[in-house]
Amino acid sequence: MPTETERCIESLIAVFQKYSGKDGNSCQLSKTEFLSFMNMELAAFTKNQKDPGVLDCTTKKPDLNNDGQLDFQEFINLIGSLAIGCHDFFRRTSQKCI
Repeated sequence: MPTETERCIESLIAVFQKYSGKDGNSCQLSKTEFLSFMNMELAAFTKNQKDPGVLDCTTKKPDLNNDGQLDFQEFINLIGSLAIGCHDFFRRTSQKCI
């Protein structure tokens, strides 16, 4: 029986695979695939953004090799950054973490 952490890792891999490959390369998320991921999986984040440049920046910042796509490592770095941001928000507002 997998642990909760192991299930989370499996889930992240499955989500990446769900959105990658539609534009040809199953090892990377194209900008279109990434935006689809953001709109479906992080809808609250994308809907609450008043500045349209934030999503564009969110796409470009994790693209460490500047190839216009996100490989799995870049994707995980982005997820980690979002998790850190959420954790910091909960700490600052004294809200209970999820």
